[in-house]
Amino acid sequence: MRGISVEFPGVRALEEVDFRLFPGEVHALMGENGAGKSTLIKALTGVHRLAAGEVRYAGEAVSFGGPAQAQAAGISTVYQEVNLCSNLTVAENILLGREPRKFGRIDGRAMRGRSAELLARIGLDVDPGSVLGSHPIAVQQLVAIARAVAVDARVLVLDEPTSSLDADEVAELFRIIRVLRDEGVAVLFVTHFLEQVYEISDRMTVLRNGRLVGEHLTASLSRIDLVSAMLGREVGLLEEIERRSGTPGEPLLVAEGLGRKGSVEPFDLTVRAGEVVGLAGLLGSGRTEVARLLYGADRADSGRVLVDGEPLNLRGPRSAIAAGIAFSSEDRKAEGVVADLSVRDNLILALQAARGWARPVPRKVADELVAKYIEALDIRPADPEKVVGDLSGGNQQKVLLARWLVTEPRLLILDEPTRGIDVGAKAQIQKLVADLATEGMAVVFISAELEEVVRISDRVVVMRDRRMVAELGGDAGVDDVMELIAGHVDDPAEARVVVAPIDKAVAS
Repeated sequence: MRGISVEFPGVRALEEVDFRLFPGEVHALMGENGAGKSTLIKALTGVHRLAAGEVRYAGEAVSFGGPAQAQAAGISTVYQEVNLCSNLTVAENILLGREPRKFGRIDGRAMRGRSAELLARIGLDVDPGSVLGSHPIAVQQLVAIARAVAVDARVLVLDEPTSSLDADEVAELFRIIRVLRDEGVAVLFVTHFLEQVYEISDRMTVLRNGRLVGEHLTASLSRIDLVSAMLGREVGLLEEIERRSGTPGEPLLVAEGLGRKGSVEPFDLTVRAGEVVGLAGLLGSGRTEVARLLYGADRADSGRVLVDGEPLNLRGPRSAIAAGIAFSSEDRKAEGVVADLSVRDNLILALQAARGWARPVPRKVADELVAKYIEALDIRPADPEKVVGDLSGGNQQKVLLARWLVTEPRLLILDEPTRGIDVGAKAQIQKLVADLATEGMAVVFISAELEEVVRISDRVVVMRDRRMVAELGGDAGVDDVMELIAGHVDDPAEARVVVAPIDKAVAS
C-alpha cells in the first residue's frame, strides 16, 4: 500500500501511509485508538474508498469494491467480534455461501468432510456437526479463522483476535497463526497487547494520528521505544508534571481480588476519600474493564468490593449508585448523553433514575440544579432546552459530568473524560476533578494521556495486558509510568518511585 489517504467529511483519517506485507510473516499493526489501524484495513479490503494512493497485490494494482471481492482474491479478515451465526453448525459457518452441492441441493456429508479437513489444517479438534453457539468464544474465534482460510487465503487479517481470550486460548491461537505463517500465509495482526506483539510478530508498522511513524523488525525495536512511537513522546525528554497536593482521608472503596475471566485479572485496589487515583495503560490494558467492575456494569466472577469497610453486593449499576458510586463512560455517545434530549433532561437523568420514575424530580428543584451546574461547569450555550446533540464534544462531556454531580456521589469514576475535546474544556474538567477531590470526593481517573493522569493523580495505578502491575506515587513522572506500561521494568521494585506491587496495595 503506497501513499494511502482516506478522507471522511471534515476529517483526513489517513495521510499518505505506506504499508508492506510479505508472504510467510506475521506483521503487527500498532497504534493507539484513532491512529488509523482499522481505517487502513478497511482501505485494503475495499470498505473505504481511497482519496489517494494505490494498493498492489501480488505485484498487480488492485481496487476492491468491497470485502467480498477482497476475499475472492484471497484476502480474508477476522474481526474482534465473531461475525458468524451461532445457531448454525460449525460446518455451516465455515462454508456459508460456498456450500458443496449435489443434484442442486446442499451436500451435508461433503460439507462436513471439507470442514473437517479445514479444521484439521489448523489443528482444531471440533465436531463439524456441532452447533457453533455451544462452543466458547475462543473456539468460535478459531472457527472464524478456519472459515477465512477456506478460501485459500494468501493474506489473513486478524483484528484484535485475542481481546476475549485467556492465556491458554491465546497460546492455541498463536499455534494456529504459526502454522499458517509457515505455510506461506501473510498474517496482519492488530492488537493492543505488547507482550503478544513481541511473542508472535516478525515485523511491525506503527501509526499515529493517521500517519506512518515507521516500520520496524520486532526484534530491533524495544518496548519502550514502541510505546514512545505510539504516544508521540521521547521518554527521555518527558517533563515532570506537578500534581495536586492534599491529604487523602479514610478508605472509601476497597476491591479485593476483583476480576473477570477474559476481561481483567484479579486485582486489589483501595480508593480513599479526597484523593484522585489514576489508571494508566495503553488501550486494551484493562483500564475500562476495571472501571466497569467497580461500578457493577460488568459482573465480577472473583473477589469482592467493600464500601466503608462493609461488603457491597454489586448486582449492577443500581447497587453502585445507591452506594454513592458514579461512572462516566469513555463512550459518551453510546453510553452517556442522550443526543436527542435537552440539556435539562440529560442533566437530571441519573437523579431521576435514582429516585425512581414514580417520584419525579419537582420542576423547581430541577430548574435550580440545572441552572447551578450549567453555571458551575460553564456549559455553553447556557440554554437548558438546547438539544445535547447540537453541543460541542466538550460541552457534552460537561453535561455528562453534571448529571453525576447532581447525585452527589462519594466516588466518581471518569473514563477518558477529556478525550476528543478542545484544550480549554480539557483544562476546565481537569480543574473540576482537582476541586472535587479537595472537597472530599474520591475520584478514579482514566486517560490515555499520561501527562494528564500524572498531573492530577495522587496515586497512579499502572496496567498492562489486563492486569495491574504497579502503583506509583510520590515523585512519579511520566517516564516511570511509560517504563512500566512498556514492560521495561518487570519488577515494580526497580521503578524509581514505586509505592508497592499492586497485589499489596490494600495491605499498604
